[in-house]
Amino acid sequence: MILILCPMRVLVTGGSGLVGRAIQHIVKEEGGGKEGEEWTFLSSKDANLMNMEETRAVFQKHRPTHIIHLAAMVGGLFKNMRVNLDFWRNNIYINDNVLQAAHEVGVVKVVSCLSTCIFPDKTTYPIDETMIHNGPPHESNFGYAYAKRMIDVHNRAYFQQHGRYYTAVIPTNVFGPHDNFSIEDGHVLPGLIHKAYIAQKEGKPLVVWGSGTPRRQFIYSLDLARLFLWVLREYNEVEPIILSVGEEDEVSIKEAADAVVAALGFKGEVVYDTSKADGQFKKTASNAKLLRYLPNFSFTPFNKALKDTCDWFVANYDTARK
Repeated sequence: MILILCPMRVLVTGGSGLVGRAIQHIVKEEGGGKEGEEWTFLSSKDANLMNMEETRAVFQKHRPTHIIHLAAMVGGLFKNMRVNLDFWRNNIYINDNVLQAAHEVGVVKVVSCLSTCIFPDKTTYPIDETMIHNGPPHESNFGYAYAKRMIDVHNRAYFQQHGRYYTAVIPTNVFGPHDNFSIEDGHVLPGLIHKAYIAQKEGKPLVVWGSGTPRRQFIYSLDLARLFLWVLREYNEVEPIILSVGEEDEVSIKEAADAVVAALGFKGEVVYDTSKADGQFKKTASNAKLLRYLPNFSFTPFNKALKDTCDWFVANYDTARK
């Protein structure tokens, strides 16, 4: 008897973003793809995932067996504070359409991407996977946070009603090549990199928004990409899993700014504009569950990952998102 193995057809939504490009790099440049796997990376040009008919059409076209769902409306603290309603509505539409269309075409597994900002603002630390729904998220980004939380509700409901093994990962602050380096709307680290680059060129001080005291765990996009592949192939729980460096690797925004200064060789003055909001003070997450599965996973050291990101930004300044 000849056993014919069906190919694993993986569709990545948000495939042109920070994490999508990192997964593409690992699969295509570093040999992370396996024989029998077909990979398709979608961008917003391929379909408007806020529209159910377009979502259905692109899923019918590619007939995926597995999905990595990264597509989302995203932005940094100040964009979130401005348009919480847009973050809520757009992400609810995207997530509902993607999961329902996946179910309709018989997708075996969906791995969606959440964020540590979904966790309660008032909580004990470190936060873990059991604490997602224990209280309201931080007021600054409640629209995005609640929309992302609902993916967890979606996943449990698809399992209960249809036996689907749809799950989600919760990364801490992601950074790396192909990030959005927008100063106004990007996340803290790429924003700092862009500001330091400009300040260096213009001979001006680097102005860091806020006090510099909030603390964050940063995960390099290529490390996250490797972990995504493991979750897709090996992780068989519906319950989400935090993908993060350890609690001991948490750094303050000031420490992150100092690291950017060192990586770019910035020689000017660094000043802190305390009239700007700090956002949530900390979101310390436990990676104990991840380490139970992968005790020997090696994260890229923060300073090396940051230097590689800064070098990429300088080399690709004209075409980088900003």
